[in-house]
Order: sequence, then structure tokens, then C-alpha cells
Amino acid sequence: MPNQAQMDKIKAGQGFIAALDQSGGSTPKALRLYGIEEDAYSGDAEMYDLIHAMRSRIAQAPAFTGEKVIGAILFEMTMDRQIDGKPTATYMWDERGVVPFLKVDKGLADEENGVQVMKPMPELDALCERAVKAGVFGTKMRSVINAANADGIKAVVAQQFEVGKQIIGHGLVPIIEPEVTISIADKAAAEDILLAELTAQLDALSDDQTVMLKLTLPETVNHYKSLVEHPRVASVVALSGGYSREEANNRLSQNTGMIASFSRALTEGLSASQSDDEFNGTIADTIDSIYQASIAG
Repeated sequence: MPNQAQMDKIKAGQGFIAALDQSGGSTPKALRLYGIEEDAYSGDAEMYDLIHAMRSRIAQAPAFTGEKVIGAILFEMTMDRQIDGKPTATYMWDERGVVPFLKVDKGLADEENGVQVMKPMPELDALCERAVKAGVFGTKMRSVINAANADGIKAVVAQQFEVGKQIIGHGLVPIIEPEVTISIADKAAAEDILLAELTAQLDALSDDQTVMLKLTLPETVNHYKSLVEHPRVASVVALSGGYSREEANNRLSQNTGMIASFSRALTEGLSASQSDDEFNGTIADTIDSIYQASIAG
């Protein structure tokens, strides 16, 4: 069963979830935005050392505590490493009061019917067992919707819930993330279809099955309010999806009950060259702005 104190913190929703789960494909971009170019490291091992150092610096910043950051999504390699001499998930909860989650998907399949479902995850059960032993509360997995295609969106949501039930079987709480690409012309129509499919799947869950949802900030204010209020949903979190932090915060503040789960918008303005005082001041301002937007609704 999930840790009840952690579940209570997530359900209370007084803060936001930090997405620190950049994986192989997105790590070079994350490091570039942090001021570290690809010629500064050689090979994956050095790259992952640098991104872990960035994540550790964020996690150890004075403002990064459970007062405003209620959860953090970790990359598998981050879970397997330490921060300040403690396993990362343990450090997050014991030292910072932040609920740890783990990214479990292995990337996206090729587009079909306007969507990208997740690639197969044959080692998911073993990964979930490791996550439970590491003290992780929940998981996150991402699919992508690039068009208002009913068949495609149905397939995305069906796969997310099928895998989600497998994860629930390990006592973990899955974050179901069917991301709608922010630049598509039919985004609002895609969100209408998505809402119907999510509702149908949630209604079919049993009373002992609880999920979280991570959704692109919608075109219509409070479009997902019925999901926020659904008894099978612990929390609905928003991804920034490429919006600037300012626009993401503005959109988020208008959607009642949704909280942030930002990645790029969280690290915007941070740099490896900053002094500790500069870095800590920047991340403190960022955390406060995202927190205020998360509780505004």
C-alpha cells in the first residue's frame, strides 16, 4: 500500500511536483539550458554525472522543501544514485519532505493515428519492485497526442490505464500522462476527446485503485475540473509542455484544483556558472511563482 503520509500530502495539493526526470534523449537539451554544452563532456557517463549534479543542486537548495514542492519525479538513474550520502528517494522524503516518484516509461513508439503510445516495458515489474524497495511512492509514464483522432486518443488512454493497473498492483500510485502537444491546431478538440476517454477509464476503476493524472494545460479554463473531483484521482497535475514559465503559471492559476508538474519551466534561468547564492535565489523565486500558481485556483 502507498505511504499514507505521502498520500495525504499529495491529496492536499498544497504545492507542486518538480519534474526532475529528463532521460537520455532530453538530457543534452536540459544541460544546454543549464549552460553546459555537449563539448563539455564525453559520453553518457559524464553526461549523467552532470545532470545528477544539477538535480542534486536543485534538491539541496534551501527553498526546495515540502512546504512548496510536494513531490519530485525522478529518472531511474537518479533513483539509483545518492544525494548528500543518502539514496535519492530517501533523501527527498526524509530530508526535504518531498514525495518521490519514478519515471518508468521507455520512450515513445512511432506515430500512428495522430498519437504516440509508449514503447513496450518488459522489465516494468522488476523496476516497480526496485522502486518500492527504494521508498518511491508512485510512477510516471508519458504518451503524446498530436491530433484530435478519436481512435488514437482511445488507444493512448487504454494503454496508460492498462499499465497503470499493473503499477497499482505493486502498491504504487501511477501518474498517467497523455500529453497533448501545445502547437496543434485542433488542441481543444483533442482535449474534448481525451476528457471523455479518461472519464470512462476512471469510472471503470475499483474503489481500491487510485491514480494521478498529468495533463497539458487546457485551452478551456477548468476543462478537467470533473477529473480533479473524481474519487479515483489523488491529484491532477499540469505539464508546462513548452509554454514559458510565465504563460504556464498564468494558465495554471485559472484552473481550479490543478497543480504544476513542471520540468523545463522549473529550471528556466538556472545556470551551472551561478554562485550558490545566485542559484538558490533564482530557484527560490521560481519555486514561489509556481507554488502561487498551483494554489491560486
